[in-house]
Amino acid sequence: MDKTGRDRQWNLWYLLSAVLGVLFLRLVFMQWQLGEPLPYSEFLQELKSDNVKEVAIFDNEIQGVLSHPRTNGRTAFVTTRVDKQLAEELALHNVKFSGVIRSTLLRDILGWIIPAVLFFGIWMFVIRRMMEKGGLGSGFMSIGKSHAKVYVEQNTRVTFDDVAGVDEAKEELQEVIGFLRDPASYGRLGARVPRGILLVGPPGTGKTLLARAVAGEASVPFFSINGSEFVEMFVGVGAARVRDMFEQARQKSPAIIFIDEIDALGRARGAYGLGGHDEKEQTLNQLLAELDGFDTASGLVLLAATNRPEILDPALLRAGRFDRQILVDRPDKKGRIQILDVHLRKVKLAGGVDREQIAALTPGFSGADLANLVNEAALLATRHARAAVALEDFTAAIERIVAGLEKKNRLINPLEREVVAYHEMGHALVALALPGSDSVHKVSIIPRGIGSLGYTIQRPIEDRFLMTQQELENKMAVLLGGRAAEQLIFERATTGAADDLVKVTEIARSMVTRYGMSRALGQLSYEGNRNVFLPAPAAEYQSEIRNYSETTAREIDCAVREIVDAAFLRASAILRENRTGLEAGAKKLLDKETLNEDEVKAFAPHPALPAAP
Repeated sequence: MDKTGRDRQWNLWYLLSAVLGVLFLRLVFMQWQLGEPLPYSEFLQELKSDNVKEVAIFDNEIQGVLSHPRTNGRTAFVTTRVDKQLAEELALHNVKFSGVIRSTLLRDILGWIIPAVLFFGIWMFVIRRMMEKGGLGSGFMSIGKSHAKVYVEQNTRVTFDDVAGVDEAKEELQEVIGFLRDPASYGRLGARVPRGILLVGPPGTGKTLLARAVAGEASVPFFSINGSEFVEMFVGVGAARVRDMFEQARQKSPAIIFIDEIDALGRARGAYGLGGHDEKEQTLNQLLAELDGFDTASGLVLLAATNRPEILDPALLRAGRFDRQILVDRPDKKGRIQILDVHLRKVKLAGGVDREQIAALTPGFSGADLANLVNEAALLATRHARAAVALEDFTAAIERIVAGLEKKNRLINPLEREVVAYHEMGHALVALALPGSDSVHKVSIIPRGIGSLGYTIQRPIEDRFLMTQQELENKMAVLLGGRAAEQLIFERATTGAADDLVKVTEIARSMVTRYGMSRALGQLSYEGNRNVFLPAPAAEYQSEIRNYSETTAREIDCAVREIVDAAFLRASAILRENRTGLEAGAKKLLDKETLNEDEVKAFAPHPALPAAP
């Protein structure tokens, strides 16, 4: 509760105390006005002596004035009536008697006031708890309030030392930190701090961590909110929350406002089919107005993060609003080594753990993936009661993340086990035979995950950002090596190559429709832009609206089939030439269940076959 709320609460208590005090004084004054209590027997004696001057008769009470003062000097009196017959009987025996009315004040308090107070207290407690937890009470009582959480520097405890693998992004954000710390120095040449900075990149690459590190480095308040928290059922609520959040930030400026998953708020207008009065559009319009309205000299910086930049409204991305877009991509090998250095600080490592080797085994891993890898390796070492985390723990953790949990108790009949051994050795031998393919790190027939009965892990020699047509064809041949081995040895196909076929089909279709690698179809693109940060399944691509004819669609299908068939023939030719090595390797794999890199190389084909024309 803020200071204003506490002051309002104390004022209510003061008012209640004053009202109770006035009521108490009034009660005392009324009691004093009633007169001195007089026993009823004495009242009868005074009445017989003609000393009663005047009376006021009530149901159970008589008030009056005596003609002479009593011992205390007062003439006013009050007495309680007693039954006439009983009074006469008591008077005959000279008994002093008086009527008494039993007080019901305590009973009235217990019967009426206390239940009301208890009900009011319980109601206030429930409402307050609901407001604190953001439930119905909070949503209804503060429907237009911003739900932004305020973090200050000592609570974030994150600096650039905790962020690794994104050196370019940190360098871009250094200017923002400098402006927040010393705006006069950075603005001496007329420059201004960017109004908005958009962090784009795949999930888990550290966009939120980077934003918190900026606040920690600049030592300024950090307002953090998710884009979905602005959107409500009622039109206008999101816009009110945007106004409230910026107003809170202005009161604490210089400050940083961070909106995570801004695509939930800033999606392109007109994309919903509900007209211009949609709640999301109203909220986006208010955000655009705030970006135009606030002065950068006040020290407010808006940071936002998304992994779907292609759906954001163009008005949101124009210069003057989000002036700068910073890519936070998956780290390369050097970046992965730096990230591992950060996460390995809290882990007790055994001797011989090579960070470069771990980084080489984790191409495509994001920062979050590497953090999870270190944690999984530490858990595996703890499970095996080791004194420190060894390299084999990291290798096992990589296999668990990539291939799934090991299923040691899954029973496989001998024929299926033999098929899996030939299948995996087919992958490995084709990979070793083709030039430029990633080296084979491990081959195993131990079931893992949901449906995997075996796996082959390849380790890339270096990070690659471009692939040639020959390299894509080699990759397809490696994927089809398992099916080719099954056809060569058992002369029949199994369902074990289902996942390989999906990947091969996607590569071949991309070669034809996106990369222009088909001579028959030319240098044209037949697919729309895909999300580069959130790869969707192939079924989603197939459901896209086609912008080409049925004849072209048939040519695409024929070209894809031709590329896949050529890759399968290459894989089959390699294994046919090295059938002895395939059989020997499969027997070795059936015996040991897992072969490392050196053991697999003993069965490699010699010499390597050239690429297909």
